[in-house]
Amino acid sequence: MKLSNKGRYGVRALFDIAFHNDGRPTQIREISEREMIPARFLEQIFQDLKKAGIIGAKRGPRGGYHLARPAAEITLGDVFRALEGPLVVVPAEDDASEGPCPDAAAAIFRDLAGSIEKCFDAISLADVVAKGAALGIRRRGRDRATYVI
Repeated sequence: MKLSNKGRYGVRALFDIAFHNDGRPTQIREISEREMIPARFLEQIFQDLKKAGIIGAKRGPRGGYHLARPAAEITLGDVFRALEGPLVVVPAEDDASEGPCPDAAAAIFRDLAGSIEKCFDAISLADVVAKGAALGIRRRGRDRATYVI
């Protein structure tokens, strides 16, 4: 199993929304700057996350992207399935489907994929936010004042 940049960036962007803005609308530009993710790539990622019902969008001057449900209800499995499809263990290209026990090996890889999926489903976005706080990551969205006229 190999995690793509799309999946990793998706988790980082969702962490950013949940951690720095408490799930309130956040503009792509802000996430891109804080997480050092190309804004164009984030737009593509957010399209997939929105289609999967993980995030929502709000238009207007105070708009941006927000979590569609509480961080505790969004798992890493949800995110990776939305961005990369099913979580599978991909056999090496040189693994032959021939030999005395090809079905046994395939069954083991299926079981392994199921175990990995359970691990991803056991970690919520709230867990990632708690880990960020425990590591001492500073919340940056709160430092600036907002003036409304």
